[in-house]
Amino acid sequence: MALTTALIALPGMALADGVGLTPDMMSATVPTPSGPVEIMRNQDTENRLEGDWTLTSRPCPNFCIQPMIPAEGVTPVGELEVIAALQDPNTVVIDGRIRPEFEAGTIPGAVSVPYTEAADRLGELGCEPDFDGWICEGEGVAQVVLFCNGPWCGQSPTAARRMIEAGFPAGNISYYRGGMQNWQMLGLTVVPGGAGG
Repeated sequence: MALTTALIALPGMALADGVGLTPDMMSATVPTPSGPVEIMRNQDTENRLEGDWTLTSRPCPNFCIQPMIPAEGVTPVGELEVIAALQDPNTVVIDGRIRPEFEAGTIPGAVSVPYTEAADRLGELGCEPDFDGWICEGEGVAQVVLFCNGPWCGQSPTAARRMIEAGFPAGNISYYRGGMQNWQMLGLTVVPGGAGG
């Protein structure tokens, strides 16, 4: 109630009946190392994106449009599946971007595993080291959701391919291609990396 009253008091803010995640869900609370964080959409119906997230044309390479499935066996997912994964204790949502990008802002509850480190950190996902790489078998191997900056970002697709080459099962990987660009386009909650990330 206090939040609604505070929002109404803000000058120039246009409020709808509520900008929800779905018709039946206004927000979702996810656990993070810093405590629970509520994911919701920005309630200002006049809100507009600014900065890097509005840039539409980046040179290819390196910023080429990524496929929906970065490697055979990987499952593409959207925002609602990412939110469900954040609430699932058996799933790890991985921000595959370089550390400064993670620290500048990420999805609440996401873990930083830069794409350059993905194949070396499979032990954190339930794999066992082997002479030739990793053994990733059994129920202890986590489900993961990888994301990066958006449909033109190759960091998390590269992470997925490197993980699979190192022995991680492709069937345990989901890919949120929309990444931070789509997450922010929908006005969803973003936190600094390390603060709920």
